[in-house]
Amino acid sequence: MVSEDAGAARLASWLMERVLLLNATYEPLALVSDRRAVVLVLGGRAEPVAFRPDCAVFHSAQMSVDVPAIVRLSHMVRIPRWARTPPLTRRAVLRRDGGQCAYCTEAADTVDHVVPRSRGGVHEWSNVVASCKRDNLMKGDQLLSEIGWSLPFKPGAPEGHLWRLRHLAEVDPLWEPYLAAAS
Repeated sequence: MVSEDAGAARLASWLMERVLLLNATYEPLALVSDRRAVVLVLGGRAEPVAFRPDCAVFHSAQMSVDVPAIVRLSHMVRIPRWARTPPLTRRAVLRRDGGQCAYCTEAADTVDHVVPRSRGGVHEWSNVVASCKRDNLMKGDQLLSEIGWSLPFKPGAPEGHLWRLRHLAEVDPLWEPYLAAAS
Protein backbone atom coordinates (compact mmCIF):
# COMPACT_ATOMS: atom_id res chain seq x y z
CA MET A 1 0.00 0.00 0.00
CA VAL A 2 1.32 3.44 -0.93
CA SER A 3 1.19 6.23 1.66
CA GLU A 4 -0.37 9.59 0.83
CA ASP A 5 3.04 11.29 1.09
CA ALA A 6 4.53 8.85 -1.43
CA GLY A 7 1.55 9.41 -3.76
CA ALA A 8 1.92 13.19 -3.49
CA ALA A 9 5.66 12.92 -4.16
CA ARG A 10 4.98 10.77 -7.23
CA LEU A 11 2.42 13.31 -8.50
CA ALA A 12 4.85 16.17 -7.87
CA SER A 13 7.61 14.38 -9.78
CA TRP A 14 5.18 13.62 -12.63
CA LEU A 15 4.25 17.32 -12.82
CA MET A 16 7.93 18.25 -12.79
CA GLU A 17 8.49 16.04 -15.84
CA ARG A 18 5.56 17.59 -17.73
CA VAL A 19 5.59 20.84 -19.62
CA LEU A 20 2.53 22.80 -20.73
CA LEU A 21 2.53 23.23 -24.52
CA LEU A 22 0.80 26.38 -25.79
CA ASN A 23 -0.26 27.22 -29.31
CA ALA A 24 1.18 30.38 -30.91
CA THR A 25 -1.94 32.17 -29.60
CA TYR A 26 -1.16 31.06 -26.00
CA GLU A 27 -4.01 28.55 -26.09
CA PRO A 28 -3.12 25.39 -24.13
CA LEU A 29 -2.70 22.36 -26.38
CA ALA A 30 -1.33 19.53 -24.23
CA LEU A 31 1.13 18.36 -21.65
CA VAL A 32 4.39 17.11 -23.15
CA SER A 33 7.43 15.47 -21.60
CA ASP A 34 10.35 17.62 -20.51
CA ARG A 35 12.49 16.01 -23.21
CA ARG A 36 9.95 16.81 -25.94
CA ALA A 37 9.78 20.43 -24.77
CA VAL A 38 13.56 20.82 -24.90
CA VAL A 39 13.68 19.26 -28.37
CA LEU A 40 11.00 21.70 -29.59
CA VAL A 41 12.92 24.66 -28.16
CA LEU A 42 16.30 23.55 -29.53
CA GLY A 43 14.76 22.90 -32.94
CA GLY A 44 13.31 26.41 -33.08
CA ARG A 45 9.73 25.13 -33.19
CA ALA A 46 8.89 26.56 -29.76
CA GLU A 47 10.06 29.17 -27.32
CA PRO A 48 10.18 28.95 -23.53
CA VAL A 49 7.54 31.03 -21.75
CA ALA A 50 8.25 30.27 -18.09
CA PHE A 51 10.75 28.37 -15.95
CA ARG A 52 10.35 26.92 -12.46
CA PRO A 53 12.82 28.27 -9.89
CA ASP A 54 14.13 24.74 -9.32
CA CYS A 55 13.97 23.60 -12.93
CA ALA A 56 15.85 20.57 -14.15
CA VAL A 57 18.84 21.04 -16.44
CA PHE A 58 19.70 18.81 -19.38
CA HIS A 59 23.41 18.55 -20.19
CA SER A 60 25.25 17.62 -23.34
CA ALA A 61 28.92 17.82 -24.29
CA GLN A 62 28.52 21.35 -25.64
CA MET A 63 25.63 22.91 -23.69
CA SER A 64 23.31 22.91 -20.72
CA VAL A 65 19.59 23.58 -21.21
CA ASP A 66 17.14 24.57 -18.49
CA VAL A 67 13.84 22.69 -18.75
CA PRO A 68 10.96 25.17 -19.12
CA ALA A 69 7.61 24.78 -17.34
CA ILE A 70 5.73 26.26 -20.32
CA VAL A 71 6.63 26.41 -24.02
CA ARG A 72 4.82 28.19 -26.86
CA LEU A 73 4.86 26.97 -30.44
CA SER A 74 6.31 29.38 -32.98
CA HIS A 75 3.58 28.70 -35.54
CA MET A 76 -0.17 28.32 -35.11
CA VAL A 77 -1.45 24.73 -35.04
CA ARG A 78 -5.05 24.18 -36.07
CA ILE A 79 -6.89 21.67 -33.91
CA PRO A 80 -9.03 19.46 -36.16
CA ARG A 81 -12.72 19.16 -35.29
CA TRP A 82 -12.43 15.40 -34.77
CA ALA A 83 -9.70 15.94 -32.18
CA ARG A 84 -12.03 18.06 -30.05
CA THR A 85 -14.22 15.07 -29.20
CA PRO A 86 -12.11 12.54 -27.33
CA PRO A 87 -12.27 8.82 -28.12
CA LEU A 88 -14.77 6.87 -26.05
CA THR A 89 -12.77 4.66 -23.69
CA ARG A 90 -13.39 3.25 -20.23
CA ARG A 91 -10.73 5.52 -18.76
CA ALA A 92 -12.24 8.57 -20.46
CA VAL A 93 -15.77 7.79 -19.18
CA LEU A 94 -14.48 7.26 -15.63
CA ARG A 95 -12.61 10.57 -15.84
CA ARG A 96 -15.64 12.41 -17.24
CA ASP A 97 -17.87 11.11 -14.42
CA GLY A 98 -15.32 11.81 -11.70
CA GLY A 99 -14.83 8.13 -10.88
CA GLN A 100 -18.32 7.91 -9.35
CA CYS A 101 -21.10 5.52 -10.23
CA ALA A 102 -23.89 7.35 -12.06
CA TYR A 103 -26.50 5.28 -10.23
CA CYS A 104 -25.34 5.28 -6.58
CA THR A 105 -22.37 7.74 -6.46
CA GLU A 106 -20.05 5.08 -4.99
CA ALA A 107 -16.62 4.49 -6.57
CA ALA A 108 -17.00 3.38 -10.18
CA ASP A 109 -14.85 0.65 -11.67
CA THR A 110 -16.59 -0.11 -14.96
CA VAL A 111 -18.89 1.48 -17.53
CA ASP A 112 -22.51 0.78 -18.39
CA HIS A 113 -24.65 1.43 -21.46
CA VAL A 114 -27.77 3.31 -20.31
CA VAL A 115 -29.74 1.72 -23.15
CA PRO A 116 -28.17 -1.75 -23.36
CA ARG A 117 -26.57 -2.69 -26.65
CA SER A 118 -28.75 -5.83 -26.67
CA ARG A 119 -31.73 -3.46 -26.81
CA GLY A 120 -30.41 -1.29 -29.64
CA GLY A 121 -28.28 1.09 -27.58
CA VAL A 122 -25.25 2.55 -29.28
CA HIS A 123 -21.70 2.87 -28.00
CA GLU A 124 -21.45 6.65 -27.85
CA TRP A 125 -20.85 9.31 -25.20
CA SER A 126 -24.56 10.01 -24.68
CA ASN A 127 -25.29 6.36 -23.83
CA VAL A 128 -22.34 5.38 -21.61
CA VAL A 129 -21.86 6.19 -17.90
CA ALA A 130 -19.46 5.14 -15.16
CA SER A 131 -20.84 2.42 -12.91
CA CYS A 132 -19.89 0.24 -9.99
CA LYS A 133 -19.92 -3.51 -10.65
CA ARG A 134 -22.83 -4.08 -8.26
CA ASP A 135 -25.16 -1.65 -10.06
CA ASN A 136 -23.97 -2.81 -13.48
CA LEU A 137 -24.90 -6.40 -12.58
CA MET A 138 -28.22 -5.37 -11.00
CA LYS A 139 -29.20 -3.35 -14.07
CA GLY A 140 -28.17 -6.05 -16.52
CA ASP A 141 -29.87 -5.53 -19.90
CA GLN A 142 -32.86 -3.63 -18.50
CA LEU A 143 -33.88 -0.07 -19.26
CA LEU A 144 -33.76 2.45 -16.41
CA SER A 145 -37.54 2.94 -16.62
CA GLU A 146 -38.11 -0.78 -16.12
CA ILE A 147 -36.32 -0.83 -12.77
CA GLY A 148 -37.27 2.65 -11.56
CA TRP A 149 -33.81 4.18 -11.74
CA SER A 150 -32.85 7.57 -13.15
CA LEU A 151 -29.66 9.40 -13.99
CA PRO A 152 -28.69 12.54 -12.06
CA PHE A 153 -27.17 14.04 -15.23
CA LYS A 154 -27.40 13.79 -18.99
CA PRO A 155 -24.33 11.98 -20.32
CA GLY A 156 -22.43 13.55 -23.19
CA ALA A 157 -18.96 13.98 -24.63
CA PRO A 158 -16.55 16.07 -22.56
CA GLU A 159 -16.39 19.59 -23.93
CA GLY A 160 -13.21 21.10 -25.24
CA HIS A 161 -9.85 19.54 -25.92
CA LEU A 162 -8.57 20.44 -22.43
CA TRP A 163 -10.84 18.02 -20.57
CA ARG A 164 -7.81 15.74 -20.12
CA LEU A 165 -6.07 18.38 -17.99
CA ARG A 166 -9.05 19.04 -15.70
CA HIS A 167 -8.54 15.81 -13.75
CA LEU A 168 -5.22 16.96 -12.33
CA ALA A 169 -5.51 17.28 -8.54
CA GLU A 170 -2.60 19.70 -8.42
CA VAL A 171 -1.80 22.05 -11.26
CA ASP A 172 1.53 23.81 -11.50
CA PRO A 173 0.89 27.42 -10.37
CA LEU A 174 2.71 28.68 -13.46
CA TRP A 175 0.12 26.96 -15.68
CA GLU A 176 -2.98 28.36 -13.97
CA PRO A 177 -3.28 31.65 -15.91
CA TYR A 178 -3.20 29.79 -19.23
CA LEU A 179 -5.61 27.04 -18.18
CA ALA A 180 -8.07 29.52 -16.61
CA ALA A 181 -8.15 31.61 -19.77
CA ALA A 182 -9.02 28.52 -21.82
CA SER A 183 -11.85 27.31 -19.57
